[in-house]
Amino acid sequence: MKNVLICASMLGSLATYAQKKDTVNTKSIDEVVLINTYIKKDSEYSNKMPLKAIENPQVYSSIDKVILENQGLYTVDDALKNIPGLQQMWTSNGRAGDGGAYVSLRGFVSANSLRNGVLGAVTGTIDAINLEKIEVLKGPSGTLFGSLLSSYGGVINRVTKKPFETFGGNISLAGGSYDTYRAAVDVNTPLTKDKKLLFRLNSAYTNEGTFQTEGFRRNLAIAPSLSYKPTDRLSINLDMELFQMKNMTDQTFFFYSGSYLQKVNNIKDLNLDYKNSYLGKDLTNTGRSINFFGQVNYKISNSITSNTNFSTSSSYSNGFMPYLYFMGDSADSMYRSDQSTRDSRKKSLNFQQNFNGDFKIGNLRNRVVLGFDYLRVNNNQNFYDVNGFDKNSQGESIPVPLHQSGFDYTNFNGSALQAQYNAMAGKEAPYLISGIQENYAVYLSNVLNITDNLNVLMALRVDNFTNKPDITVADKKKLNQTFFSPKLGVVYELIKDKVSVFGNYQNSFKNLDYYINASGGTATPVPEQANQLEGGIKTNLFNGKLSSTFSYYNIKVKDVLRTAIGASNPRAQVQDGTIVSRGVELEINAYLLRGFTAIAGFSYNDSKYTEADASVLNRRPNTSGSPYLANLYASYQFLDGTLKGLGFGVGGNYASENKIYNAVDGVFSLPSYVVLNASAYYDAKKFRIGVKVDNFTNQHYWIGYTTANPQRLINAVGTLTYKF
Repeated sequence: MKNVLICASMLGSLATYAQKKDTVNTKSIDEVVLINTYIKKDSEYSNKMPLKAIENPQVYSSIDKVILENQGLYTVDDALKNIPGLQQMWTSNGRAGDGGAYVSLRGFVSANSLRNGVLGAVTGTIDAINLEKIEVLKGPSGTLFGSLLSSYGGVINRVTKKPFETFGGNISLAGGSYDTYRAAVDVNTPLTKDKKLLFRLNSAYTNEGTFQTEGFRRNLAIAPSLSYKPTDRLSINLDMELFQMKNMTDQTFFFYSGSYLQKVNNIKDLNLDYKNSYLGKDLTNTGRSINFFGQVNYKISNSITSNTNFSTSSSYSNGFMPYLYFMGDSADSMYRSDQSTRDSRKKSLNFQQNFNGDFKIGNLRNRVVLGFDYLRVNNNQNFYDVNGFDKNSQGESIPVPLHQSGFDYTNFNGSALQAQYNAMAGKEAPYLISGIQENYAVYLSNVLNITDNLNVLMALRVDNFTNKPDITVADKKKLNQTFFSPKLGVVYELIKDKVSVFGNYQNSFKNLDYYINASGGTATPVPEQANQLEGGIKTNLFNGKLSSTFSYYNIKVKDVLRTAIGASNPRAQVQDGTIVSRGVELEINAYLLRGFTAIAGFSYNDSKYTEADASVLNRRPNTSGSPYLANLYASYQFLDGTLKGLGFGVGGNYASENKIYNAVDGVFSLPSYVVLNASAYYDAKKFRIGVKVDNFTNQHYWIGYTTANPQRLINAVGTLTYKF
């Protein structure tokens, strides 16, 4: 049964496979297919070794590709709405280095940085065409993933589709609201008769318009994959990803200090025209991410395996990044500006070697990973600013009216902006990020089964970080730091393979640059670090038909740099800041009635500065997102009769108020929201028809990362897929 399911998953059409005459009962495999759609999946990546969810001391969530298909989702950004405790903060804009989407996890900002457990950064929209599933590992994960690829809130890992031994695939076309149209292909074929050399290609092109007056996105994704297995012990995988994006960046409002905060404290108070982009034409940007991956797996013995990984990541961007902002006295006017990139690039290289062992010492089972990790980052990022699009006769930035009838906001356009840059030629003062970062690390992790029901995880990482900035660009100094990052986890299975209680201590860290101290000198920082204590319970009941995780966590970040109050230099800092983030999370995956499935989650996060400037002391950081989040998706599929293959579902997300500016001089918030989505599909042997309607209540809602970004109104997309 297990082998049949694996093959069916690889074919990408489990329901179709279930219709084939096999030794397995058709009705039985249909049920298992639906269970596998929603139950908690075991992970090989959360601790760099295979661990069942019930015996894993770390909390993680996963989204299977069938969920994406049933909900009609084709980007990672949209898929992440199914993750409890995760909130989208910033949509991708394609800018080299930092242009990817950002989310909030456990009160901290996180991004998509991992692919199959190694570096796989993408700075544009990440198409899900080549994904088997998405995993989100919760909490500080620096011990096994390092500081450059993880955040204090967690890690997002993309698990990709692999080639398989038979010819097959599908072609799909989609179209819908706001000039949305899409073409995608997934084709797999063996290249040799002995089926040792296999090839798979996933590719998609998507065009999306906007509900506002200006805006668009055009995304191209190409992801070929080649696998070669010369012997039973040795396998080699080679992959490439190309994500190319041309877009006009989403409307973005920034909010800075000013007396206007005494007049407004919520985005609704500004009475903005939700459908007006307040921008003109041709403010476009071109971004590109190219990733290459190589993996060699070798079985040294029955108990020891070697896993060698090599990856490169390259991002490029060129074009405009317009933005709007508020500051000063008036809430009835706004400023307009831009931060462009020109031939901006960031390149990274990651080499990782892991040795995994599964053996006994005496009567104690040991599951061990010993790893070496090398990461090199080359920065050549170039940012340009016109210092305000609208200026007075003295060249000072001035605001424009927000509610003046007939005001021409379209004069802020590509031609006018380029003219300003041309006029500044030779007098520009660009912000450049240039230099090399290198990181060497060795880590050791062991899961020790003290009894059949009790296991203890112990791990340690030794990390050496070197920052070599280009001193011709900025007044920087070389930095060399070594840091130890431990991890401890305990799991006791109250009922074997069904109910477990767990606890963990997890650590992560961040290497900081030299800073100016209160006396005006240059100070060497120690690495900022986060320590998490977490405990909870996991269940896996009714043969996997009901799985759940409930946990409480407490994360303390210390040695945070903050402004040195009273210092003569306004750039002066002191390294004694502290942030505490604590909360609870609940996730439930259920298949209790035949054909009916549900995934649900709830989280509460309480974050605040406990040591900080007086302006923000005991306040929630403005990047922490909403304290309360909830998600739900329920679906039903007919498994018998004339309606067999027909399915439909409904669900949505709730987020409480989000304080994107939170200080003594004022608070500015984005309101709470409930967004509801629905989908329906019919899955037959040779084709599939699907339709989704997102935000069907036409909710006006905003997301933000110290910003306000309006989100799509009601929209529908239909998809037709042909299988071969």
